[in-house]
Amino acid sequence: MGTGPEAGPGPGTGPETGPTADVGGAIPPTEIERGLHVAYEPGHGTGTGSPRTDEVLDILSCTRLYLLLPRLHADTPGYAPPLPTHRDPATGRTVIPVLTPGMLPPWHPEWVFRQITLAELARVWPDNRRLLAVNHGTPFALTLDARPKHRRAWEQACARTGGQPNGRLLTHSGGPLHGPLAHGLALGAQLAVHNGLVWNQLGAAYEDYATDIDRLRNPWRVRNRADFREKLDDLLATRFMGRVQESVLHTRRTLVRRLERTPSYEEWSAAVTGTLRTHDASTADLAEAAITVRAVVRYEEKFRADGALAPDGRIDSFAAFDFGRAVNVVRLALGARYISPPEAEQAVLTIDEAARRAYPSWADFSLGYALRRLLSFDEDGVEIADRKYQESLIQHRILTQDPTSPYRNIPWS
Repeated sequence: MGTGPEAGPGPGTGPETGPTADVGGAIPPTEIERGLHVAYEPGHGTGTGSPRTDEVLDILSCTRLYLLLPRLHADTPGYAPPLPTHRDPATGRTVIPVLTPGMLPPWHPEWVFRQITLAELARVWPDNRRLLAVNHGTPFALTLDARPKHRRAWEQACARTGGQPNGRLLTHSGGPLHGPLAHGLALGAQLAVHNGLVWNQLGAAYEDYATDIDRLRNPWRVRNRADFREKLDDLLATRFMGRVQESVLHTRRTLVRRLERTPSYEEWSAAVTGTLRTHDASTADLAEAAITVRAVVRYEEKFRADGALAPDGRIDSFAAFDFGRAVNVVRLALGARYISPPEAEQAVLTIDEAARRAYPSWADFSLGYALRRLLSFDEDGVEIADRKYQESLIQHRILTQDPTSPYRNIPWS
């Protein structure tokens, strides 16, 4: 790229897991780079000796593409930096370089990334002479013509595929795969899968620089390093999962110990009301607790019917909702350059210690996260609630059943 950090990791980084090492010994970092290499490599499985252009474009249309830019430019109000260019010494042609998610370089305080889609590139392309260089200067580089007919094909590919998918498990072969840091990052895998992001990275971007800053501001109201520290402390103390909602589950846990069985709905509801009245709870809290009991019973029944929860299983805590989001906030703060990678690692490890104390397994953690998320949408109407339930069920199944999932490869304890 001419300036800034190098374009991506060198050959052979990380253990061989998931993508196959077949590019001169280099390992495609994610399934995205693997798919592009197989489709672009001349004659790879086609018998024609030419890249499978439509397949390449379909993959790129479903992928976040990243442009490198100085942080100073990104922070300048009203300034829209032009697309970066680079002269390829091998061909003498001018190229516009983009990176796929697995090829982002290490975090740098003054160099950041902007995400862009293939369709957006087609719309803002400056002329007919430049080429699109994907992962330029790496073992997984590919170059595409960008004349008008080619750019029309880019837009057609985006229309054909529908763009970037959610509900996607992406693992970086060079990121943490085992040990406490990987365990901690896996706590945030629900959100990573939901957004189609790599789950095991503390790197140059979470989504991209501007988006990471925006997501911290809304809904978290984090605008600087001090705000981040305060918000992280609140999440570690589980102050956002809902005091009344968690008290409802706490009451059931108490009943289970006393009765040596799971209480009936009537027993649980009466105990919740009695406990709250003992503590002079407000009418609003009593109403919220009653709604929570009904919702938990309903969603647990749905989880059992769908095989996600054992017939005699229970969800005993909502703390996972705050711990999972805490990992997300750490990754956003790193992407926003509010903290450094060592600080992010330490924060993730601290979150991990708290989560291990609160849950006995990945499945319990995942369902605790999913159920509390569902309560957030439970009053938004049946259609929205059903859609959110299906999203949560899919995420839970991906993480508990996919053989490449961290839940399947990293022991909980």
